[in-house]
Amino acid sequence: MSNIQNAFASGKAFIPFITSGDPDLETTAALVRAMADAGADLIELGIPFSDPTAEGPVIQAANLRALSGGVTTDKIFDLVRELRRDVTVPMVFMTYANVVYSYGPERFTKTCAEIGMDGLILPDVPFEEKEEFAAPCRAAGIDLVSLVAPTSANRIADIASQAEGFLYVVSSLGVTGVRSEIKTDVKEIAALAKAAAPVPCAIGFGISTPEQAQTMAQCADGVIVGSAIVKIIAQYGRDAVPYVADYVRSMKDAIR
Repeated sequence: MSNIQNAFASGKAFIPFITSGDPDLETTAALVRAMADAGADLIELGIPFSDPTAEGPVIQAANLRALSGGVTTDKIFDLVRELRRDVTVPMVFMTYANVVYSYGPERFTKTCAEIGMDGLILPDVPFEEKEEFAAPCRAAGIDLVSLVAPTSANRIADIASQAEGFLYVVSSLGVTGVRSEIKTDVKEIAALAKAAAPVPCAIGFGISTPEQAQTMAQCADGVIVGSAIVKIIAQYGRDAVPYVADYVRSMKDAIR
């Protein structure tokens, strides 16, 4: 069983996302430790990119803040090296194909493995084109996490059957962001995905309240939350750590 799959071993997993370097790397390190202590089962670290096409305005703004602060991929690798001295929770990077390309896919994935990352999510890479990233990930021993969306329709079973680590089930059409209600038939998508996937399925995009998390956890193995957490960080900046910890605790309690 991969490290990522271990995150789902003791019940429903709560998976928070934050953008590395927003508001700065020291705060990112404190946030990761606090979220792990508050019950996060797996943590997604965003590597900022200037054109994050899957993101809504909240995470786009976080990307710009991080990049304006001088954050680079190498600095984020150093941050993870430091975190891995005491943080044992599985962690995955979420970023864009361009970031990996410009670094060199082999060099990028090899470094991910060396510093203790467990996987990689690339929301802008279509399933049909994933092999050029999947091969270096396999060689390095990290999981390339696949996504299925409401638009995946008859491809859900195909994508799910080849999933590694966990399968990311996108709950809504459009970009990431907080939604007051999730209108797509997530249950049906999740059921199709779970039937075909050899790995756990987690639902993300648009989940922000404990009630939504509880509902989504009923049809999946885990729940992913990004924008709602990034909003707290935007509001409190370097003082966000206790607020994010409380939020993670409340979400984890909701899906237990």
